[in-house]
Amino acid sequence: MKCGLYLLGPSLAAASLDGLFEQPSVHYLVCTTGLRSRTSTKSTAMLSSLRRTLVTVAVMVVTVFPSFSQADSSKKPRGPCEIHYPSDATVEWDCRVIPHGKSLETMFGEYWVDVARFNRIDRRHARPGLSIKVPRRIEDLKLFAPLPLFYQTAEQDEQFILIDLAEQFLGAYEYGALRFAMPIASGDGHNETPTGEFRLTAAHLQHQSSLYTIEGTDRLYPMNYALRFHVNRDGVSYWIHGRDLPGYPVSHGCIGLYDESMQKEQYGVPKEPELNDAQRLFVWGLGSEPDDDRVIPLPQGPPVHIIGQAPGH
Repeated sequence: MKCGLYLLGPSLAAASLDGLFEQPSVHYLVCTTGLRSRTSTKSTAMLSSLRRTLVTVAVMVVTVFPSFSQADSSKKPRGPCEIHYPSDATVEWDCRVIPHGKSLETMFGEYWVDVARFNRIDRRHARPGLSIKVPRRIEDLKLFAPLPLFYQTAEQDEQFILIDLAEQFLGAYEYGALRFAMPIASGDGHNETPTGEFRLTAAHLQHQSSLYTIEGTDRLYPMNYALRFHVNRDGVSYWIHGRDLPGYPVSHGCIGLYDESMQKEQYGVPKEPELNDAQRLFVWGLGSEPDDDRVIPLPQGPPVHIIGQAPGH
C-alpha cells in the first residue's frame, strides 16, 4: 500500500475588523492498493478474469482542523501575578488569592477600582481562587499611572494617545500633559498589536467584530465605542474599543478597554456596571457621544503612538 498526505494550506481572509483570521487547513490522505485474485477451482473463468484486472481502491480521508484564534491556542496565564510589568518595581505588592465568597469590592472597599486597574482586570474575571497583585499600601494606587505625566512628543497636539504595550496602559494627553490613563488588553504574542505612529481615522459607537463571537453563542462580539487607528495592507482594521479585560494580553490585535455595561448585557455581570473607560476615551476623542450609529470619519483625528512589547513575548 502506498499513501501520500497532501495539504491545502490556509488562506488569510482579505479583511477583518478585529485581527487576523485563518481558514482551516485540509489534509487529503490518498492510498492505493493493488489486489490480485487467487485461483479457485470452483470459478476458474471468473478468477482468470480477475487475475488480469488490477483493482485500485482510492481512499480519501479529509480532516478539517477547526479554526480558532491564535490567542486561544497559547497557554494562558493563571492570573495577574504571572504577568510582569516594568512598573511592578515601583510598587511593593504581594500575591494573594481571592477567597471563596469574596470579591474586589468586599476585599478592598473604596479601593477596589484601583486594585482592578493595577491588575489590568475586570470584575468578571477577578473571581474567587484567582491570584492577584495586592499593594502593601493600597492608598498609594490613587496616584498610580505607569506612563509619563508629561510626554514631550505630544506637546504641540491638542489631543494625543500614547499606548505602552509593555505596561498594558493607555494615556490620553492634551498638549503633552497626561489627562487620564487606563489599563488595556492588547494583542498577545500570536496576534500582535502593531507598533508605531498612527492616527484615529474613524469612530463607531456600536461596532461589532465580523469574525469573533461571544463564547458559547453565535452573537458577534461587541466592540462598542470603537476608534480605528490603523488599516494594514491586507485591509485588516485595528480599533480601540470596549471589551473584557482578563488581566493579560488577549486580543486579536486591537486595544481593549473596560466596558462593564457590555459585560452585563452579554454575561449578566457585574450587576452594577461602573468601569467604562471605552466610553470615556470615545467621548474625549469626539467631544460628545453621537446620536446615531453611523461610522464617523475622523480626517484629523488625534495621533496615536504605540510603543513597547506586550508581556509574555
